[in-house]
Amino acid sequence: MTAVSVDVLRRAEGRVLDLAVELLETATRVDGVRPVSEEAELRLRHGGPDDGRDLVLGQEGRAAAYARLDRDGDGWQAEFVVHPELRRRGLGTVLAERLEDLAGDAPLAVWAHGELPGSTELATSRGWTPTRTLLQMRMPLAGVDPDPRPQLPDDVVVRPFRPGIDEAAWLRVNGRAFAHHPEQGGWTAHDVALREAEPWFDPAGFLLAWRTAPDGTETLLGSHWTKVHPAGEVADEPVGEIYVLGVDPDAQGLRLGRALTDLGLAHLRSRGLTDVLLYVEQDNATAVRLYEGSGFTRFAVDVQWHRAAPRS
Repeated sequence: MTAVSVDVLRRAEGRVLDLAVELLETATRVDGVRPVSEEAELRLRHGGPDDGRDLVLGQEGRAAAYARLDRDGDGWQAEFVVHPELRRRGLGTVLAERLEDLAGDAPLAVWAHGELPGSTELATSRGWTPTRTLLQMRMPLAGVDPDPRPQLPDDVVVRPFRPGIDEAAWLRVNGRAFAHHPEQGGWTAHDVALREAEPWFDPAGFLLAWRTAPDGTETLLGSHWTKVHPAGEVADEPVGEIYVLGVDPDAQGLRLGRALTDLGLAHLRSRGLTDVLLYVEQDNATAVRLYEGSGFTRFAVDVQWHRAAPRS
């Protein structure tokens, strides 16, 4: 293989950005899984934290490989993809070496989406070890109750999200519900705004459970944010997703999680969708059993690999 170079950019723009996005779309179509997370793609298209970087390897007039590198506590987190037509040529190794150089002495975690054979081979060849496994689970919507009527406390009502009004309340509850989650618990108003601007955003499928006090004040207790993936993104047909489902710890015991789940699934079915997906940590055995008992089955696996120390 001839020598190749990797452009390390504060932010990909113009033609470089277009080529990187085209690479992600091509890899999604060929592999059947998204090559990077939604968060990484949003940061590619809209920019991210000041210390984050886009890495682009150009070859043959296209983006041959792309990576997103961001700070993660005391270390770094990355995701990358090689063009399907240019794999097995050492380009993944070039990108991995560049990521390790940029991480320096700090820990480096790299996500491999879909657990493709080439990703596993590359990671193990560099001495990386798997530290997290994220399951994608799917379920048909045919058996979902199209008109659930969950029994809620008399002072609790579920209604759709109101853009420009409900963001602060949702962020507060999301932070409490996912206080120990490495990604979800740290969302900001900017993260929500980016998603509100996405073509898939639909406030009618973003359901919030509110409690009304005797004086009329309302407190958000939990929510179910659903999403619809367009045809060609995760399947040939559109697919729904349990995108974010969270209940304030102080509201546990009210069965709001079950109620919000049923209402969200009914909404997705009303959109004419046939399947729904969700993501869950493999080591969350309680949640996995719950979803399996509800009819979800394992569909795909994302693995996070970890390099604790620089290679000698």
